[in-house]
Amino acid sequence: MGVNSQGRILQEVEKQLSKVLGETVMIASSKVLSGGCINHASKIDTNCGSFFLKWNSDCESDIFIREAESLKELSKASDGTVCVPKVLYAKELDELPALLVMEYLEPGGSNQSERLGRGLALIHKYQQNDFGFYSDNYCGATAQNNTWGKSWVPFFRDRRLAFLINMIRESRGVDSSCLRLFEKLLDRLELLIPNEERASLIHGDLWSGNYMLTKNGPALIDPAASYSHREMEFGIVTLFGGFSSRFFDAYNDEFPLDSGWQERNQLYQLYHVLSHYYLFGGAYLHQAVAIAKRYL
Repeated sequence: MGVNSQGRILQEVEKQLSKVLGETVMIASSKVLSGGCINHASKIDTNCGSFFLKWNSDCESDIFIREAESLKELSKASDGTVCVPKVLYAKELDELPALLVMEYLEPGGSNQSERLGRGLALIHKYQQNDFGFYSDNYCGATAQNNTWGKSWVPFFRDRRLAFLINMIRESRGVDSSCLRLFEKLLDRLELLIPNEERASLIHGDLWSGNYMLTKNGPALIDPAASYSHREMEFGIVTLFGGFSSRFFDAYNDEFPLDSGWQERNQLYQLYHVLSHYYLFGGAYLHQAVAIAKRYL
């Protein structure tokens, strides 16, 4: 990004933070942070403290508005066992990039697996009767249909798997044999998944890159929140690893999972494998087909 564009972003941040904080905010320095594969990120130091800024000029226009909504909802459910960064400002993509300004969480600490597991369980205890969310949002860069539903299996079938398969068909194309395989699986979901549990608030994209260790404890970042069956969370938690047995033990001490959750786990992994195929193509389709065949 050019110097002029960066200057305009920082001017906008100063202006909006001044409104939020009720005093004139002046940025003293801005340091680019590494680690983001989709968005640009910086630590900005001001006369009113340090903040985390991320921006993107090549994204869905409302992606940070939706992320801010997820963070605010997770904040309602968290008792502080896990940290959720406070949102200060979010804006849509227009003549300036899309922006998100949050409190800056100082990295640090170790051996926070138990606290992360217990804190996630407490968030999952934040429940309601209907499945969905207050607006559609994004899992990474993949659109999610969060239209409310009364029952979990129809929601998962129609708003998650079928919705995503249709996007894949339109954007990448899938041969008819794969489509028939996925359709058979969709028809069997009522037999494979229990429908009884209430809707839990979930992070929605909780892989090892979407939590961080801070001096105040583990923090959840980059959510794709929804009210879903909490087993959905563990599809992505288990897909790439990075969560210890201490994490799972602490979770189950606080809010035990059903004894059969691991038998259903790959059904929830399927959603994220299909999402990766939608975004990146490649061998993810073969992985998705193998998962579908397991349940037929």
